[in-house]
Amino acid sequence: MSAISKDSHLKRHRANATQRGSAIAPRLCGGFPGHQLPTTITQAAMGGMNRGATTRSALPSEGTHYNEAAQRVHYPLAFPNNSSMAFRLPVVADPEIPTGTALSGSGRLPKWLKRPIPRSNSNHMTAGLLDELKLETVCDNARCPNRMECYSQQTATFMILGNVCTRPCGFCAVHRGRPPQLPEADEPQRVAEAAARLGLKHVVITSVTRDDLPDGGADHFYQCVVAVRERTGATTEVLTPDFVQCKDALQRVIDGKPTVFNHNMETVPRLYRRVRGPKSDYRWTLAMMRQVKQYDPEVKTKSGLMLGLGEERGELLDALADLREYDVDFLTLGQYLQPGEKYLPVVRYVPPEEFEELGEIARGMGFKKVASGPFVRSSYHARDMAETE
Repeated sequence: MSAISKDSHLKRHRANATQRGSAIAPRLCGGFPGHQLPTTITQAAMGGMNRGATTRSALPSEGTHYNEAAQRVHYPLAFPNNSSMAFRLPVVADPEIPTGTALSGSGRLPKWLKRPIPRSNSNHMTAGLLDELKLETVCDNARCPNRMECYSQQTATFMILGNVCTRPCGFCAVHRGRPPQLPEADEPQRVAEAAARLGLKHVVITSVTRDDLPDGGADHFYQCVVAVRERTGATTEVLTPDFVQCKDALQRVIDGKPTVFNHNMETVPRLYRRVRGPKSDYRWTLAMMRQVKQYDPEVKTKSGLMLGLGEERGELLDALADLREYDVDFLTLGQYLQPGEKYLPVVRYVPPEEFEELGEIARGMGFKKVASGPFVRSSYHARDMAETE
């Protein structure tokens, strides 16, 4: 395998970088220094619609209008009366599977995506404890394929701030709509209690996106991180929403001194708003990762991407170069798996050997730790990645 030059990718990124807009009503908070603030709604709705585009220059420019092709995908800009969030998806061909690949018993998936069911009863104990303490996990809500394995090892990724998300991400199985309540004041203590009873040494805390809250739930993250550390002494990892246009929210999270700050890029710029919805902003994501280091250089930063959504290899390598240019320490790469018919379709199943190759390329770019494989998820074996020294 040929070595990939980190510098060449960074130069390629700088040569191809393009300004993008974002459709979100700005909060009272401001953006990060050097971040391009929103321009037009049409840019947000059009971003990444052209499936044939493979370079950044193909992204729509300011003032682009809707056309027939773009209207094939609809991103709602407000909640309808029933609080559901419709998401019409493009029709694509069956997922690409490498020729000669052995298939699972159902004939629908490559054999490498078939997993054994853990025999331990610990998964039932973990699920029972979470029910007892009335805690949500991303494992259950996002239908993670690793849930039974993680539960059998008495670990889980806690999901705070409820189980209703305000963003219409096309890949995620978490329920979308208008959250019915404010954050529960005792949730930080319940998360800390569960971490203590499970004997966790590294605790991962994530959340739904709460655009309905002035700080996006940042103070609740802070309270949870502090509560877990005081109760257990464990290292902590936060996997946060993007807090778009609210850098003060980010600072509040970092004030809690998590060991690792994780925010997933998810996909390449061309597909960004198709995958993450109209409020997402690729440049904001990058700026946020750099800002974490400015708030606290001791915090490790981490991001991840899903593969198989239609990204081109060159686009993927450009995105990885972007993450390194913005000083991201850890990287995860995993296979996107469609959680149901109403979600974005899988375009391609990436074979394990390609994941291994991409992992080696990423390490050559300078990432301190890389996890790359079909079943890798952002919090999968997170403790192993956090232990860098």
